[in-house]
Amino acid sequence: MSFWAPPRLLDLAAMSLLRNEDLAMSALEFLPIELLPPLFMEALRCKLRVLDLRNTGQNFWSMWSGYTDHMSSSLLAASVPQNRSRTEQPLAPLEVFVEMSLKEWAMDEFLTYLMRWAEQRKDSIHLCCKKLKIFGMPVENIMKVLSMVQLDCIQDVEVNQNWHLSSLATFAPLLGQMSNVQRLILSASEEQEQHVVVQFTSQFLKLHHFRDLYLESPFFLSGHLDQMLRCLMSPLDNLAITHCLLTESDLTHLSQCPSISQLKGLDLSGITVGDFSPELLQVLLEQIADTLQVLDLNQCEIMDSQIEAILPALSHCSQLRSFRMCGNFLSMAAMEKLLRHTSELPSLSQEFYPAPLKSNSSQAVLSEERLAQLRAELLEILRDLGHPRTIWLNFIFFASYDYDKHSHLEIIEYIPA
Repeated sequence: MSFWAPPRLLDLAAMSLLRNEDLAMSALEFLPIELLPPLFMEALRCKLRVLDLRNTGQNFWSMWSGYTDHMSSSLLAASVPQNRSRTEQPLAPLEVFVEMSLKEWAMDEFLTYLMRWAEQRKDSIHLCCKKLKIFGMPVENIMKVLSMVQLDCIQDVEVNQNWHLSSLATFAPLLGQMSNVQRLILSASEEQEQHVVVQFTSQFLKLHHFRDLYLESPFFLSGHLDQMLRCLMSPLDNLAITHCLLTESDLTHLSQCPSISQLKGLDLSGITVGDFSPELLQVLLEQIADTLQVLDLNQCEIMDSQIEAILPALSHCSQLRSFRMCGNFLSMAAMEKLLRHTSELPSLSQEFYPAPLKSNSSQAVLSEERLAQLRAELLEILRDLGHPRTIWLNFIFFASYDYDKHSHLEIIEYIPA
């Protein structure tokens, strides 16, 4: 003797919606999340072409994976695909969109279930990811995951771990297949192996939609920056090359690169230019003065001679709205010239400067007395310039390169009476 288990109310509601497409469509945005699995399974039989899982919430997949434990036999039967006619045209693959964060050694529950689900249906599923973030996962595991992803869908890549060049070389061919990538953030190690540099930089030849490049500690580019610049195929909007050793030749090649002609953001923080020819920064700024909006020169060991050289070009950056100069070594005279040349820039609203040093000063942290004196002197300069202005003054020297922390900054604000 067998007992028939009556369907749950939730099952009945789902079956009712599945029988009435118009009702289901009109109620779609109001449906409780528990109804999504059966409705999705029904749609996957014949009609669904795009599934966007980028904003599903934390409980979506755990709810999904446990749903079949509770479904009634009648609903399961309704969800089983029927045999198609031999003359019926095959359906186009279902495109499933998801944002991927590959962390540590293993994937989270959501991504683990998704990859298993997609692998079982690899002939009928295209797994699409527009934003890819990598945080500490071994490159071998990354390769396995990305082997299931449509790489030409990826537009934004962030690698937030200090890769050795061997890992970078393994990843490079995949990067070349991401033909629509627009933004790359990458940390790399201090190794320098010429064949790996070529293998990595040559991938940029395949990236025709590339717009934003952020490289942190790319020591492997020292003396070889021209190789990468030659491979850039389209104008960049933003370029950051930070906290590494570049040569005078590297900066010369950068200023001559056609891909920086429309640059909106330039970040060279942590690039030591104190021993370079002062004209190098001048030429570079002249090339991008018409479009530049954000300029970051924190901790570049810039001194008075470099400031004197860049002032004319800097004063022509009419679209500049953010300017960072913390961690450099300027006198009060150079600071005053800098403030006067930037005072006429109409869009400039964020200004971060180092506290001017006395010629004989060796203090790592300014005393309260010296800070009060600087505040008064700089406020007098702002008052003399005659329009409202706020600047942020960094008063701790030789600190870490994160100069935007408010504990290290003194706000100096002038508001006309």
